[in-house]
Amino acid sequence: MSAESLEIAKTFYQTGKIAFENGRYREAVENLEKASALLARNSRFGGEVEICLVTAYEAAGRTDDAIALCERLKRHPYIEISKQARQMVYILKAPKLKRPSEWMTEIPDLDTVQENELKISIAAKPTKSSVPQKPKPTEPEFVDLSQVNTRDNRFIWVALIAIGLTISYLVWLNFSGTPG
Repeated sequence: MSAESLEIAKTFYQTGKIAFENGRYREAVENLEKASALLARNSRFGGEVEICLVTAYEAAGRTDDAIALCERLKRHPYIEISKQARQMVYILKAPKLKRPSEWMTEIPDLDTVQENELKISIAAKPTKSSVPQKPKPTEPEFVDLSQVNTRDNRFIWVALIAIGLTISYLVWLNFSGTPG
């Protein structure tokens, strides 16, 4: 493998990771597959790329491809890669549990939201309610001092007196111990 193809593979790998982190799973799969094709499958970096590809396959809904790749990676020469693959295949083959709908939050497709907002913003004219208004200044809240619990403040006075006595004693020891 040449240094040039390694750099190209690293670029595809980084692009795929960024796409995955941004939720563009199809693009992540494409870039990670290109990176994997340029690398030796038995190399450490090749194994790392393929582990990332497994997660991208799963996120893109291609669970069968993810499991097949994990099965192959279980025989990888680097122990860390094969161990990760064994753990991942165990997770991928685990039964999917039904979740109540109230536990789920539906995330809208931002591509369609942006297109709809663009159409709305072109068609809609600004109204009085859409113009941001200045917040009203808050009035200070007055506290009735007769309702404040001052019993805890006695501890502060006791502590201050104890500190004062300690300092006075240390000063007295300092001056009484030196010959005058």
